[in-house]
Amino acid sequence: MTLVKWNNNTHNALLPGFNDVFESIFNDTFFNDRLLARVPAVNISETENNYYVELAAPGLKKEDFKLNLERNVLTVSVAQGAGHEDNQKNYSKREYSYSSFVRSFTLPESADDSKIDASYTDGILRIDIAKHEEAQSVRRQIEIR
Repeated sequence: MTLVKWNNNTHNALLPGFNDVFESIFNDTFFNDRLLARVPAVNISETENNYYVELAAPGLKKEDFKLNLERNVLTVSVAQGAGHEDNQKNYSKREYSYSSFVRSFTLPESADDSKIDASYTDGILRIDIAKHEEAQSVRRQIEIR
């Protein structure tokens, strides 16, 4: 008895090269970039007294950001359209784009929503959220008997 490996790609045998055309078109970075959602990466950390949110959004200005707090949900948004069009240049490929995004974060009960500070430097939006006094961890040395 001989085992023959079954090939599920029977449509390739009928029209060789046909799928290669579509794969080359849809695997192009132009299409892939537009199909992916562009949401900035976020780092969230915590210390004894604060929560920290760092959002990587290079190429923006601090005026582009809107921070809203509603019902314990902190929302960071940017709404931008395409910049001015340069009709003088004949582009063969154009990858610069401006996009809009919204990121929302539910604050824990220990967060003090009256003490939220934000700054934007070097492409990083930093949001510092203080904790309530009673939520701050108390450290003490425990004696071993």
